[in-house]
Amino acid sequence: MARAILIVLDSVGCGGAEDAASYGDAGADTLGHIAEACAEGGGDRAGLRQGSLTLPNLVRLGLSQACEASTGRPLAGIARPARPEGQFGYGVEISRGKDTPSGHWEIAGCPVPFQWGYFTALENSFPPDLVAAIIREGGLPGILGNQHASGTVIIEELGAEHIRTGKPICYTSVDSVLQIAAHEEHFGLERLYELCRRTRVLVDPLRIGRVIARPFIGEAETGFTRTGNRKDFAIPPPDETLLDRLAAQGRAVITVGKIGDIFAHRATGEEIKPFGNEAMFEAALEAIGRLPDGGFCFVNLVDFDTEYGHRRDVPGYAAALEAFDAMLPKLEAILKPGDLAIITADHGNDPTWHGTDHTREHVPILAFGPGVAPGPIGRRESFADIAATVARRLGIGSVGPGRDW
Repeated sequence: MARAILIVLDSVGCGGAEDAASYGDAGADTLGHIAEACAEGGGDRAGLRQGSLTLPNLVRLGLSQACEASTGRPLAGIARPARPEGQFGYGVEISRGKDTPSGHWEIAGCPVPFQWGYFTALENSFPPDLVAAIIREGGLPGILGNQHASGTVIIEELGAEHIRTGKPICYTSVDSVLQIAAHEEHFGLERLYELCRRTRVLVDPLRIGRVIARPFIGEAETGFTRTGNRKDFAIPPPDETLLDRLAAQGRAVITVGKIGDIFAHRATGEEIKPFGNEAMFEAALEAIGRLPDGGFCFVNLVDFDTEYGHRRDVPGYAAALEAFDAMLPKLEAILKPGDLAIITADHGNDPTWHGTDHTREHVPILAFGPGVAPGPIGRRESFADIAATVARRLGIGSVGPGRDW
């Protein structure tokens, strides 16, 4: 019986979304613009990387063709093979928004049928009654922030005041999120988690996708650093997902990274959550090594998004892509006959774009494994086609509205 491995490169979009203009993202292209910047020297950083973007393994599987099919433009500075060794194409998101939950849920066969709630005001972003409820439920002296902000920037600006006053830092963005940052030692990690759990209930009527705990450490004199103890408190998917079907049929499921948080820990099986792309990839390899026949491993590699996309760091993003590419042969080496591995993304986060938020884009889809016939899979009209393909491969019946390839 086959196994399936699904790896989401968080935010590694490939441009071209037809409705991008309605999100202010017409022309955004995460992979395309990174490749262009690297080819022109804009991806160079001493001691990190230099020169054209180098992704030999992803390109061997069909990444260049997938990107060109999406945008009509080849990846700059990258020679593409005439005959890729994997299946390649791109996915179009039908869910509204450009958030992590909607992208992942649609990948798992559950497109979002509703409009997310957002905090649109740049200052005083949260309604007064919500602020009062957060303060009351958390037993807080007040909150700081209450605005749209970059997480790293607002922590540097307000971290010292947070320590002095005991008020957590609350902020948002153009995504459907309410983020709460607090010092792990001065405020307490478990106290932050409990505050986020209570806030999750408060924002449910507003259809806010995630409440995110953003713990940090450090002092004003030496600077503050976010830790790997981030935790997302998401609303659950509104309908059955691939994970639900697998759980109902007693299949083994292992999820790596923040998959458990994204799916509100529903049917997410054994959850493994190390810190950093390399650690998560190594954990995934270990998990796949013991995954039984008929099992499923679902992986999210978040550093592309949180460390480089939101920070508009082109060299860092390029180096992270190259590091993943260099690790990819380790995965190929442990795949068994019948296994299907898929690499995709959940949205874009073009590091050359204005602002600091996600970008509405198509996503590349690469599928491979022993016995998987290479070739184009074309334009997939929903990310849900991925769930449909995995479901067919694992023999669990049709899941969601997608069509397998």
